[in-house]
Amino acid sequence: MSRRTTGPAVEAEGLTKAFGETRALNGIDLQVPAGTVYGLLGPNGAGKTTAVRVLATLLRPDGGTARVFGHDVVADADAVRARVSLTGQYASVDEDLTGTENLVLLGRLLGLKKPAARDRAESLLAAFGLTEAGDRQVKKYSGGMRRRIDIAASILNTPDLLFLDEPTTGLDPRSRNQVWEIIRAVVAHGTTVLLTTQYLDEADHLAGRIAVIDHGRVIAEGTPGELKSSVGSGTVHLRLRDPGQRPEAEKVLQAALGVPVQLDADPVALTARVGGGGSDLDATRHAARALGDLAGAGIVVDDFSVGQPSLDEVFLALTDHPAATVDEQNNELEAAR
Repeated sequence: MSRRTTGPAVEAEGLTKAFGETRALNGIDLQVPAGTVYGLLGPNGAGKTTAVRVLATLLRPDGGTARVFGHDVVADADAVRARVSLTGQYASVDEDLTGTENLVLLGRLLGLKKPAARDRAESLLAAFGLTEAGDRQVKKYSGGMRRRIDIAASILNTPDLLFLDEPTTGLDPRSRNQVWEIIRAVVAHGTTVLLTTQYLDEADHLAGRIAVIDHGRVIAEGTPGELKSSVGSGTVHLRLRDPGQRPEAEKVLQAALGVPVQLDADPVALTARVGGGGSDLDATRHAARALGDLAGAGIVVDDFSVGQPSLDEVFLALTDHPAATVDEQNNELEAAR
């Protein structure tokens, strides 16, 4: 019998958590709809992992409240644990055991009889494309295979809520896509997924709603489309023929658009947001005027495009630093834990 409900999977109000002088959570509010992928997006040290550990009952909050399917994470922790599973940033399976042995062992620990545990292990290995690797030690698996066996271990008991804490960190693009497909399949079977990530495209591809976290606070929340439209209706991307003209091109663009211009790492590339929350047509008109001003200034443009802002640009606009910035606070928090 399913234990899933039609209400929110997670409700958190004013969650706080400090490690010494460092406030990892500074009043976080969350509401995660059941049966969806909900993304927690932010840089290292923003508070994502701390929030997950509090919601999974691994850390006790200093203040605020949190409920998982209506159960308080402090007062009713056992009921929460019965309905959730957690896959952290690093593989939690035993590397000296084979993939099959790991899954059978975990199944037995969850109360399955040996035949049922083996059947479940074989089913998961097949679903995750690991049947041929089932008899190999996990330490001989590739990074992508380790993440798949780790997620398989997390859904042995088909949790109602699965926490995935940066599940694709360090994986190559092919392995990341495989993990994405697994996440979609898990949600299709009714499990809610709360996903933390630093990868903007990951959140964009998977999450129905996203909370952007920085310095222990939720600074924005909404669908990927809502977050993108909140910082402007379009983004101008252009590439110059002559990198020596970039300083002049920056001045012309800024004057034409009336917004700051971002200088990319590529010496011939510039980016600027346009539209200011207006319509797509407004953004196109602004961009056309800027292109004309560049031509009038004798600046040769090899490539020019207008598109919707990326989540990376959203994060930069909201926080004034890129999402992949490594915050020194992260090391302090790990030491405190």
